[in-house]
Amino acid sequence: MKIVQNKIDDLNLELALTVTPEDYAENKKKRLTEYRKKAEIKGFRKGMVPMSLVEKMYGQNALVDSINDAISEGLNNYIKENSLRVLGEPLPSEEHIANEWVDGKEFNFKFDVALNPEVSFELSNADEITYYTITVTEAAKKDMKNTLLKQYGSLEDGKKAKEDDFIIVDFEQGDMKVEGTYVAIRNVAEAVRASFVGVKPGDVLDVNVNEAFTNETDRASMLKVNKDELATLDPMFKMTVQHVKTFVNAPATEETFEKIFGVKTEAEFDAKIEERIRAEYTQEADFRFSKDAKQYLLDKADVQVAEKFLKRWVYVANDGKFSMEDIEKDWALFIVDYKWQMVRNFLMNKFNVKVEEADLLASAKGFAAYQFAMYGMNNVPDEQLESFAKNILSQEEQGRRILDQVENEKTFAAVREVVTLKKKKISVEKFRELK
Repeated sequence: MKIVQNKIDDLNLELALTVTPEDYAENKKKRLTEYRKKAEIKGFRKGMVPMSLVEKMYGQNALVDSINDAISEGLNNYIKENSLRVLGEPLPSEEHIANEWVDGKEFNFKFDVALNPEVSFELSNADEITYYTITVTEAAKKDMKNTLLKQYGSLEDGKKAKEDDFIIVDFEQGDMKVEGTYVAIRNVAEAVRASFVGVKPGDVLDVNVNEAFTNETDRASMLKVNKDELATLDPMFKMTVQHVKTFVNAPATEETFEKIFGVKTEAEFDAKIEERIRAEYTQEADFRFSKDAKQYLLDKADVQVAEKFLKRWVYVANDGKFSMEDIEKDWALFIVDYKWQMVRNFLMNKFNVKVEEADLLASAKGFAAYQFAMYGMNNVPDEQLESFAKNILSQEEQGRRILDQVENEKTFAAVREVVTLKKKKISVEKFRELK
């Protein structure tokens, strides 16, 4: 096979292939022999069909398949022999060459090939990346203390309903009566919420439930009917308030301190609050550093990609699942991620960053603990966390996400050891305004 390379630019090549009968004849013969062995044609025993008939029936398919095999082998060998860092796979040229598919002829084809650039740059303490130190204020400590005491508080009887309170009510309409329904004042539609604030046990209101509770699922639950029954109901109900329930903060006592942080005094409790805030701020600052470092490294690497070719390859590789319009719409995010993967791979090799199974398990356990904490479960046994983490890693999409996260974390940790962190103090309000 003859292959001629035409260099378009530093990232794009065109390969012109000439496929001769010598490149495909033997393969075509083997394919026809296989067709003959399997062919079941009336009047002939299996495997005894005359080759002339097999050629007539399957010759064209065998020819096309054999030529495609020759093209694939030829391209792969050329790429390997010339050590080309190919982006995706070669694509048939948009400049179509017409071929007459006749056995024994030469065939000509053109393929577009794009190359991934070689990523190479140096990092030293001369490289500076900002690292924000978020100031812990007395107001922040006070807010978290109040939040924690409220979180561990209790629901008690109140006299008048406030916006954050609940009321327990009965709904009546003719013969229909629904007793003991919990209503969260904050979930009442804003347009009529004011009429609910301030109600007391024993108060009776005429309520249009369609206006007050716009969420149909919540409304059906409150009225204890199926969702499809709502349309048949008159929306006007008499609502009788039976109880007002209000959240009361847990008292600042040794018992509360012990329950939340396992400490006994208020001073120890306050110290734990500050420790938690600092941990949260550090997590936010680390995330911000990773974002800024990623942009700094992308700018420094200045990776150039054959984007026109890459768009075509993404379209072809996904077998038309995405239109070119879809690809264009998400391109800005995709190309940044594509470039970052090349830069990250370079840095992982440069700094000998390795990801072990233990790293993935630890990250998955952290994610599992976070999920449990969202449901108020803060002391989940380690064996249960580990089991949950292993299940996360067994799921292809979740496992890939965890791997990507760990590779990022370990890469940024390696970068932090080399560059200079330009530390900058900032308030949490200003920090969260950063773009």
